[in-house]
Amino acid sequence: MDHPSGRGGPALSAPSRRSIGLSGAAVTIAGAITNAFGYVVPVLGARRLSAGDLGALATVLAIVAIASVPGTGLQIAMAVRRARHPGATAGRVATVTALACGGAVLALAPVAGPLLDLPPALTPLLAVYTFAIVLSGRPLGELQGDERFLRLALGMSVLAAGRYGGLVAGLLLGLGLTGSVLLGTVLALGVPPVLALMARTPGAAPNDHGLTAKQVFTAGSATLAMLAVSYADVILARHVLPADASGAYAVGAVLTKGAMWAPQVVTVLALPRLAQGSRRALLIAVGLVAACGALLVAASALAGGLAFSLAGGADYTGLGRYAPVFATTGAFYALVFVLVNAQVAAGARWPSAPLWAAAAVLVATAEWLVPHTLPAVMWCSAGAAALALAGTALSLRNRSRTGQPSSL
Repeated sequence: MDHPSGRGGPALSAPSRRSIGLSGAAVTIAGAITNAFGYVVPVLGARRLSAGDLGALATVLAIVAIASVPGTGLQIAMAVRRARHPGATAGRVATVTALACGGAVLALAPVAGPLLDLPPALTPLLAVYTFAIVLSGRPLGELQGDERFLRLALGMSVLAAGRYGGLVAGLLLGLGLTGSVLLGTVLALGVPPVLALMARTPGAAPNDHGLTAKQVFTAGSATLAMLAVSYADVILARHVLPADASGAYAVGAVLTKGAMWAPQVVTVLALPRLAQGSRRALLIAVGLVAACGALLVAASALAGGLAFSLAGGADYTGLGRYAPVFATTGAFYALVFVLVNAQVAAGARWPSAPLWAAAAVLVATAEWLVPHTLPAVMWCSAGAAALALAGTALSLRNRSRTGQPSSL
């Protein structure tokens, strides 16, 4: 990677490489901890709750996952701002963003009960829970922008524990759905102040380069578009395929998500340098993610049956011939994630536009233009991923050629 100024510099020394390797390993482990917590909650719920409450728990997790997307946008925007302007603060934007997300959840209260069959006390608790999670994006963004990656990894682990630990404890203690969410909310509220303390830089004076709502919106909408286009195929498969085929597709989608998220630590580490205009950081990030994707595609081609068996069980081993296509789709989206973050870092106005366009093409094609079969939906998804990648790459290239000034 280039010198922090973005103007280039000497090759990384051995200690620097070791430091980057250690940081990457720490962030990867923190991500694994987050995923493990997210997996434990529904597994415990299946064993501790009635079928009705289990469905409500799944609904709760989905609502929070969607409503907290702006928290990821807040983290990305804060990281970019901090990398460009050391000491930059979020001002009131972080609190306003968190309040808006919590308020949006609270606004569901009049309809959530009758429509989703949720207990009356649950929606207000979810609003507070969402507020805490979104607000946590600010200190995580400060740590990422300052390239304090070991502390960032610790912060990610703290957020995972605060986000899911109370739910896990409540389920283990037999507190039921509402009691578990209450305990989870109380624990989650303690996370933002802990992370803020971790992100403090002694002796550093804040500057006037504060974060704006527009920057948070741009990063948040890009994150939302990324999630929408990469998960749309699973929803479409459930809609257009018979139940057995949609279940088989869901197993294949596990391979897609694995190939998509496996190299994301690269983007986390590269984002501050991307914000500083380092073209070398972009090339290295793209190269590493592409190499990871190629390795996973090759592995799925050699052991597709095993991959399907590990993802869904022995009943799905016969679908191994489709594994390389699902893995390729995920590899494409992993590259899209890098390029979208590069656009956000460069101050692009609409980095999500190619993603929404690809999602629209996917829906139209799978719904009306191809047979409703597993291979057809699978190839449509791969095509949409390729289209999103091409559109995002073209947008980034055009921006580089025109030399558009950054709004960051």
